[in-house]
Amino acid sequence: MIPDFSRRRFLFEAGGGLGGLALGQMLAADHQPGPHFAPRAKAVISLFMMGGVSHVDSFDRKPMLDKYAGQPLSGKGDVVVRQGHPGPLMPSPFQFQRHGESGLEVSELFPRIGAHADSYALIRSAYSKSNDHVQAAYAISSGVIRMGYPSLGSWVNYGLGTESRNLPGFVVIHDARGGPFGGPANWSAGFMPAALQGTVFRSAADPIFDLRPAAGVSTDEQRARLALLGKLNSLDAAQHASDTELAARIESYELAFRMQSTAPEAVDLAAETLATRKLYGMDEAVTEPFGRQCLMARRLVERGVRFVQLYHGGLGNQNTDTWDAHEDVRSNHTKHAAEVDTPIAGLLDDLKSRGLLDSTLVLWHGEFGRMPISQRGLGRDHNPGAMSMWMAGAKIRGGQVIGSTDEFGYKAEERPVSVHDLHATILHLLGLDHTKLTFRQSGRDMRLTDVYGDPVKQIIA
Repeated sequence: MIPDFSRRRFLFEAGGGLGGLALGQMLAADHQPGPHFAPRAKAVISLFMMGGVSHVDSFDRKPMLDKYAGQPLSGKGDVVVRQGHPGPLMPSPFQFQRHGESGLEVSELFPRIGAHADSYALIRSAYSKSNDHVQAAYAISSGVIRMGYPSLGSWVNYGLGTESRNLPGFVVIHDARGGPFGGPANWSAGFMPAALQGTVFRSAADPIFDLRPAAGVSTDEQRARLALLGKLNSLDAAQHASDTELAARIESYELAFRMQSTAPEAVDLAAETLATRKLYGMDEAVTEPFGRQCLMARRLVERGVRFVQLYHGGLGNQNTDTWDAHEDVRSNHTKHAAEVDTPIAGLLDDLKSRGLLDSTLVLWHGEFGRMPISQRGLGRDHNPGAMSMWMAGAKIRGGQVIGSTDEFGYKAEERPVSVHDLHATILHLLGLDHTKLTFRQSGRDMRLTDVYGDPVKQIIA
């Protein structure tokens, strides 16, 4: 039997569906998007060095590795390695120099980032939850080592909303060589409405898939088609109110239509001057790919995107295309540091010159550090016990060092910073209290930091 779909009933149910979606969103949020207190930053650019940068070869110099080179790592309990072949203590093959008025020591791998030492706060005592790439990436992204939980960018999108009606609030740009360990679960919205998940932009060619309308279709035609599609989708949504995937798809159609007039300009790097493109290293083959990502990130936050996640290191070839230096830390890190040093320094310079650095938090990190002992002679295995990361912008006092590892860099020792502490700090800088930013799920008020985490006082002071 064909159901009675009179014009009146169609309009009622279509309107009811849209209203139900809106009501569902409001009930789920149980709050008006916005900061809990005055924010220090309104946007985040996260620079994720995928594969595990060695902290003892980059930002955490350990003279004791030179003194005790070739001896076993002892007095630290059971040393757990991921891939076996544990060797003796291995000195860094890189020299360290002091930079800026602060005298902060940085490896020769990063001469240009080192020159900005007075602009960022360096955390030397961060640690991870797992020595597995995927689980550690999920932990950094969502606070949980399992997939299915909302990512940091989704929580920020949920808590603050978007400043741009015509661009996504959360954009992901991954390495042209491939996606990161763990794939799209890193920018998932988890149990929150799917519309809060990250939108992937490509770092090469056309950044946004299928953005341009089909040939011969006018704006009015496209608008009419979209309106009809919205009505039909709303009918279905009224019968499946809990299906946030459908709600997200409806919103994605609307956002895609609005993006057709805005996004092409936002990602048009040809509009930048030659001097700006050179600042990001886009005039050199080695630095051009990540320079493109960094310049796109600046253009996006400049236009109101709330959270931009950049990945360096892709799974085209895990051993050579990521920072995963099991075989030879010198060759691996030399290659990848050369790819990012100029673009990241250029990003900091450009944000500062445009007056955007004070309102933008720039975060540099990986998923874990690496062992102070050798592996297969010249490499280093995974080390979740210690890693270095830094934060710039958001009026953070630069040139300071927070926490420390033990004498060999094996474990975070003074002021350990967990992923929950990290997330609490980022939310605080955005004006969000991590204990109040909650989402009701399965009868429990869930939060990014679960029941843990404290903002790092030296960062938020």
